[in-house]
Amino acid sequence: MRPSPSPESAPRQPARAAIAAFVGTTIEWYDFFIYGTAAALVFGPLFFAEATPFVATLAAFGTFAVGFLARPLGGVVFGHVGDRLGRKRALVVTLVMMGLATTGIGLLPTYASIGIWAPVALVCLRILQGIAVGGEWGGAVLLAAEHAPKGRATFFASFAQLGSPAGQILSLLAFRLAGLMDKDSFLAWGWRLPFLVSIVLLFVGLFIRLGVGESPDFQDARTAENRAAAPAQAPIREVLATSLRPLALAAGANTFAIGSVYLFNTFMITYTTQYLGLPRATILDALLVAACVQLVMTPVGARIAEVIRNERLFLQGTLIWAMLAPYPLFLLVDLGSVPALMLGLALNVVGSATFYAVIAGYVAGAFPTRVRYTAISVAYQVCGAVAGGLTPIIGTILAERFQGHWWPIAAFGTTLAAISFVCVTALGRDRARARPPEPARA
Repeated sequence: MRPSPSPESAPRQPARAAIAAFVGTTIEWYDFFIYGTAAALVFGPLFFAEATPFVATLAAFGTFAVGFLARPLGGVVFGHVGDRLGRKRALVVTLVMMGLATTGIGLLPTYASIGIWAPVALVCLRILQGIAVGGEWGGAVLLAAEHAPKGRATFFASFAQLGSPAGQILSLLAFRLAGLMDKDSFLAWGWRLPFLVSIVLLFVGLFIRLGVGESPDFQDARTAENRAAAPAQAPIREVLATSLRPLALAAGANTFAIGSVYLFNTFMITYTTQYLGLPRATILDALLVAACVQLVMTPVGARIAEVIRNERLFLQGTLIWAMLAPYPLFLLVDLGSVPALMLGLALNVVGSATFYAVIAGYVAGAFPTRVRYTAISVAYQVCGAVAGGLTPIIGTILAERFQGHWWPIAAFGTTLAAISFVCVTALGRDRARARPPEPARA
């Protein structure tokens, strides 16, 4: 249910808002994913040249994790902007910040040129990336969901979720094309090209995003707030004071959505190239196939959940799949053949894609409109700082410690899904016992 529209409400633009959310998140995730791919492939030797390969890889993934640590700050800052000044205004700023930071990475000198200042500058730009992504996801989900027709919020919100596989496809294609050059040229300048393309994508995204009106639900909430006698609290203060339990459960519910991406994508590049000795092009092609499967399964999952009208049951089913899938995945990956690798990743991504399609709308329904941007952004980004930032590092440590044995890594993947299962179940029970003032319109 959505609040009753006020006379001042702007017309809803469901299709345009969904496209704007999709294009914007695609660009932001492209920028984010190319960093993860570069961290797995080249940042170790380029920015930590004096370290051993293992230490250099950990250091590169450490800079990757820094972006996740900055994401909660982005969620708080842009959540406040989005809840007070509007979803659209916050999303325009996050897009510009991300595009400029990513382009800056493509222009950075390496350790061989400026020494220690190279990784320092890399970390600073990575922090800006993290802040931008921290403010992007929640706003994009809400822009699409709050423009949606009645009863279609879950499906329309999934367009923002499509940005993840689409951004990954673009990033993998960019590195696949750049990787066609010889190794020396790729390390010298070819790795920069995917980052520099971001400036072009930035202008495309801005053109589309500026053409969408503000969320009607946000305008209604602001009108009601302006008529209220008491001044409103800062969104983050209200969330922490009144919604701490759903905030924690929402963060936990996203553990698998975030952690699985960086375990089965970013870390998988390191695992297959460094520990199995597979060619770089092979894993990039396999991940490209998996991302295409995710691109298809995301709207399919959202539509199925919409039809059965039981989001909690649907999410629990996808998580059971996700708890079992890592074992056949690693069995197939360890065969070392391209078809087996592609099949394993494709089967695994079915669970993550269908879960990811629905989880955004599910957690959004736990919070009222006036603080929803802040609440879901902080929940998602705090989870990202832990599950996303640490997952490649934990995966690398497990691979190094248990060389020749994949089961500890698979068990880690199962653990991520189990955490989400517990939190999804608890959040659903809480919502059933006490409906929030403005539940999700799915």
